[in-house]
Amino acid sequence: MALNADVSFTWVGHGTWKARSAKGKEILIDPWVMNNPVAPENLKTVERCDLMLITHGHFDHIHDALEIARRTKPTIVCNHEIGVWLGSKGLDGEKIIGGNTGGTIEAEGIAVTLVHAEHSCGNTDNGGIVYGGEACGLVIEFENGFSVYFAGDTDVFGDMSLIAELSKFDVAFLPIGGFYTMGPDRAAKAAQLLGVKTVVPMHFGTFPILSGNPSQLQELVGGSVKVLDIKPGDVV
Repeated sequence: MALNADVSFTWVGHGTWKARSAKGKEILIDPWVMNNPVAPENLKTVERCDLMLITHGHFDHIHDALEIARRTKPTIVCNHEIGVWLGSKGLDGEKIIGGNTGGTIEAEGIAVTLVHAEHSCGNTDNGGIVYGGEACGLVIEFENGFSVYFAGDTDVFGDMSLIAELSKFDVAFLPIGGFYTMGPDRAAKAAQLLGVKTVVPMHFGTFPILSGNPSQLQELVGGSVKVLDIKPGDVV
């Protein structure tokens, strides 16, 4: 199931991924790890993290960011507002790079472009919700030039075609569970707009309400797109 011989992604579950870059950097995307109900036990311990990427501030994408970052001291790429919030919790401000949509950030030899997503963004803090800026997706270009689109939580939107035109990638990580994000029917349209050959599904199966599944999406996109049939713990 390898997407690129020098880059690997391990699905922790839900919207959370561990990646190893072409030059061996350890990357954690949307860190809901120790408290993730579908994460395999062997993935719930993060010994090393060189780069942490955060798409938005909902608990199921950021809940374990502080604990992991305090221990592993990664460079963190996120939006400006989440960056300020992380800094207010005592993390090293020099390790936090808070950008915004359209900006490309070079970190640990990897280029991360923050792009639009159709989703809300509020950080849970002290029993309430604080403003977390706008949710975003990520275009990640590794040291060897291999690029992926990581949509984060989103609905389909027409400018996905513009993101694809500007960024040139063959693989898209798309949420397909429904209810809080697009389900398989709308994800099929997203795949068409993106023009990708491979879709890695995510944000499904964690809870019964996230009922979309890879086989439904595969049926909708037909043979022109390969939808990976994955479970937490799988490496792609």
